[in-house]
Amino acid sequence: MKIVICEDDARQRKFLQSTIVHSSLFQYDDVEIALIASNPSEVFTYLKEHRANCFLLDIELQHEINGLELANTIRSKDPLASIIFITTYADKLKLTFTYKIAALDFIVKNEPNLAENLIDTLHIAYQKHQNIQTEQIDKTFQVKIGEHVQIIPFTDIYCFATSLNAHKIEMKEKNGVYEFFSNLTDIEQQLDERFFRCHRGYIINLQHIRKIDQTYRTITMTNGSICHYSFRYKKALIKALPSTSTIIFE
Repeated sequence: MKIVICEDDARQRKFLQSTIVHSSLFQYDDVEIALIASNPSEVFTYLKEHRANCFLLDIELQHEINGLELANTIRSKDPLASIIFITTYADKLKLTFTYKIAALDFIVKNEPNLAENLIDTLHIAYQKHQNIQTEQIDKTFQVKIGEHVQIIPFTDIYCFATSLNAHKIEMKEKNGVYEFFSNLTDIEQQLDERFFRCHRGYIINLQHIRKIDQTYRTITMTNGSICHYSFRYKKALIKALPSTSTIIFE
């Protein structure tokens, strides 16, 4: 779990870092503090190239962008991220309802059990992270469209195909079609056994095949999409088909 801290008070930043590093959380190899920032600009720069799973955000940042606005941007980019607000004034917490931000927890700086509450909340965030890893991430595909991230269940995806637009991929799923910058080789590494690279220009979901035309080497998906398969992939494709499939062969 990658943790990002955004706190403009140097003493608080040091306290948060020390508390986390010396907690039992660091017995896990996959826990790290990825960024300690004093303002939102540093967080935005980090998120251009990286991802994080948990954000500790001070609400009262001395910046043109406050912690709530920062959280709003984070949430739009990653709906699954855990957001923990830290504030000096408990009455500021009601503002989260105005911004409609679903936070994992709220921690007040001057409460007596601050360190203990912080670690307890981070343990909850870690458990959430583990659940996502085992139950969702390996069963969903994330698509970045502009500044937003769409999370698509594998079961909803019909196929991926190279787009007519250079360096872009077209993904067809139950709710529509997405076009985004990527390549099939990278995408293939993110998928599971339900998907098959049947052509240099196509990856198909084996569970959504309706018909295979062996003369024209085309595959009709359950949504009506037509994909092509290469002759060299034919045997592997047939072998990969689900044993319970009711695919029509022509």
